[in-house]
Amino acid sequence: MEKMQGVTGAVATGPDRHAVASCRSRWSRFWLVLTLAMLAGCDGGPPPQATAPPPPSVVAVAATMRPIREEAQFVGRVAAIERVELRARVEGFLQERLFTEGQPVAVGDVLFRIEPDRYAAVVAQREADLEKAKADAQNADAQLARALELVAKNNIAQARVDELEAAALVAKASVAQAEAALGAAQLDLDYTRIRAPVAGRIGLSEYTVGNLVGPSSGVLATIVSRDPIHVEFPVTQRELLEARRAIAAKGGDPNRIRVRARLPDDSLYEQPGHLDFVDVTTNQSTDSVTLRAELPNPNGLLVDGQYVGIVVEAAEAEEAILIPQSALQVDQQGTFVLVVDADGKAQTRRIETGPDLGADTLVRSGLREGELVITEGVQKVRPGQPVAVAPARQPGGGAAP
Repeated sequence: MEKMQGVTGAVATGPDRHAVASCRSRWSRFWLVLTLAMLAGCDGGPPPQATAPPPPSVVAVAATMRPIREEAQFVGRVAAIERVELRARVEGFLQERLFTEGQPVAVGDVLFRIEPDRYAAVVAQREADLEKAKADAQNADAQLARALELVAKNNIAQARVDELEAAALVAKASVAQAEAALGAAQLDLDYTRIRAPVAGRIGLSEYTVGNLVGPSSGVLATIVSRDPIHVEFPVTQRELLEARRAIAAKGGDPNRIRVRARLPDDSLYEQPGHLDFVDVTTNQSTDSVTLRAELPNPNGLLVDGQYVGIVVEAAEAEEAILIPQSALQVDQQGTFVLVVDADGKAQTRRIETGPDLGADTLVRSGLREGELVITEGVQKVRPGQPVAVAPARQPGGGAAP
């Protein structure tokens, strides 16, 4: 026993080494049997197999074909077709104001009256001058007629006849001069009555009765026409070129375009109009061209100088495919959507889009009517992956039919 100090002691020699090896072998078999027993007790069947995760749930809607009018929106300003600033053409005290501010006026209505007495007196004087000139001309003609009779009998010198002929011509010129002076005086008298040159609504009066007014007094009041009325708005050269190409593709008829105004409360003005002018020059600072449209304005809802939204749209509705804007995705290659194919898998579809119409977007190409477009859950889906399509929810909380 001195040569063997235990299983973990010094190395045994001779018969003792065989005893140690036999002991180790029994312990190894014991641990092996114990391990197998534990494994058998913990699992009585085959090892479990991994289960595939369910396909991601997405919301998809069908691409729908609807009648729409393509449109473009701008910002413009209302401009009266006729705008007149009333000014005094003669000087005098304002005697009468014959209108109510803001009321409609007709062509020829007398709006202001300047004190006419001085100008009436000048007219009377010019009338007298004309009568005198006519009398002088009549006398000169009579003397010339007698002189011509005498010269035929050699009873008067030819020089005297020449003098009388010249005097007759001078008298005739004096008549013309007096007539012109009378016409000028009559004009000045007429200018004491300031009339409406156009029909429309008249604004505030800058002067009250009793004030001295004249050509240097500035604007007395302003008249603007009301119906019809213009709206002017700038369009970039690129937008104008695209519009011209679109019109040419549809037959080149500009009557296919109509213009509507969007009022400050975001409602559309119910009376549509039409384009009637495209400016001949381009604004160099903005590279834009001014377009003008004419709109009916029977109720005076559009006011000169007012800012309005401008909606330019096709006159006739056309069938087009619409999808929700939430379905659109953008990458370096452009715009695309994910559609659900016949096998229930998500697929990438490149599309060309048009203008936005409310919450929807017009699709020019890349989609067919009825194709399912994923609008929710796109971030959970990879192209080619099966998906579980859930019905879209309506605003009221119910599922889409």
